[in-house]
Amino acid sequence: MANMPVSEMRLPPHLAHLLAARRLDTAKDVLSLPEVELMAILDAGLPTARAAVALVSEAACPPCQTALALLEERVRLGGGGRLATTLCGLDEALGGGIPMGKLTEVVGPSGIGKTQFCLKLALLAALPEYYGGLDGRVVYIDTEFKFSSRRMIEIGQKSFPQIFRQEGLAQKMAGRILVTRPTSLADFTKSLEEMKVTLLQHDVKLLIVDSMAALMSLENEKATAGFRQHPLRWTLSFLKSIAEFSRVPVVVTNQVRSQSNDDGYHFSFEVDKKDGNKCAERFDSHLVAALGIQWAHAITVRLVFESHSGHRFIKVAKSPMSPAVAFPFVVESSGITLLSDESIDVTGPEITSIRCQGQNVLAR
Repeated sequence: MANMPVSEMRLPPHLAHLLAARRLDTAKDVLSLPEVELMAILDAGLPTARAAVALVSEAACPPCQTALALLEERVRLGGGGRLATTLCGLDEALGGGIPMGKLTEVVGPSGIGKTQFCLKLALLAALPEYYGGLDGRVVYIDTEFKFSSRRMIEIGQKSFPQIFRQEGLAQKMAGRILVTRPTSLADFTKSLEEMKVTLLQHDVKLLIVDSMAALMSLENEKATAGFRQHPLRWTLSFLKSIAEFSRVPVVVTNQVRSQSNDDGYHFSFEVDKKDGNKCAERFDSHLVAALGIQWAHAITVRLVFESHSGHRFIKVAKSPMSPAVAFPFVVESSGITLLSDESIDVTGPEITSIRCQGQNVLAR
C-alpha cells in the first residue's frame, strides 16, 4: 500500500492540505523520510511530523487477515479474482488466471506471440459474464502500433462462434476496447494520470500496455545515463497504484535484450537487419528480460514466451501461486493454443533464461 495517494486517506483537512502543498503525494513519500527531514519539508515541529507519520501509517496499512479469511474470500470470488485465459493448463498453474490488482508481465522476443496473447485477453475481458468474460471495458495502450481490430475479431469468431454469430455483438464488444497510442513517455504519463478516474468510473476490467520496453527505449535515447531510471520508477509506481486501487489485472509486455553489456544493441527490435542470421544467433544465445532488476522485482507474475526444441513455450517464470513450469503452444487463427495442458517442470538457470532457438526473431 506504499503507493496509496494521500488524497484518498481521509486525513484531517489541515494535514492533507499541508502534505499536498509540499508535494508529498503517496504514503511512500511521507513514510520514507526521517522525522527531521519531514519537519523541515513541512516547516513544522516534531509533534506535527509524528502525527503525519502516524495518520498516514494507519491509513495505508492493510488490515490483518487470517489465512482462513483469505481462503474464504478466494472461494467467494471464484478463484481470488482472476481473468481466465481459457488456456486450461496455464490457468490452473496461475490459480485461475491473470490476477486482479497485480502486475503481470509477458516477456519474449519479437514475433513470439505476446500481442496475440494480449488481444485474446482483451477479448475475454469484454465478453459477457455468462460466456466466462468480465463484461467490462478494456484500456489497451498500444505503444508499437501492433493492435489489430481485424485480428481480434478473427480470434473472437474462431474462439467463440456462438457469440459472434449474434448480430451486432462483435461491434458491441469492439466498442468496449479503448485503444490509445502514445508516441512519447510524456504522452504515456499523461494517459496514466487521466486513467485512474477512468478505470474507477467506466467499469474498466483490464489494462494492457504493449509494450513498455519500446516506450522506455525511445525515452532512453534522449536521456543521459544518470537520468534513465527515474521515468521507469515513476511509471512502475503508478502502474502498481492503478492495479491496487482499481482492482483490475494490469498486463504489460516486455521485450528482451542481450545479456552482455558489451553488445552494441539491447532490444530485439533494435538489431540491424542487415547483420543477418549470424548476428541473430549471437543475439538469441543470451537473452534476458529488458527493463532491469527493479522492474523484475515489482511484477507479481512473469510469463516468458520462448522458442526451443522446435516448439514455442509459455513459461511461468515467476508467480506466488505456482512453481516454474512451461507449456508448449502454437499460434492459430483462434489465437494462442496450448499443445498440452500438462506442465513441464522448469529448474535451475532455465527459470530466468529466455531462449529463442529455431526461429529468426529479426525476420518478424
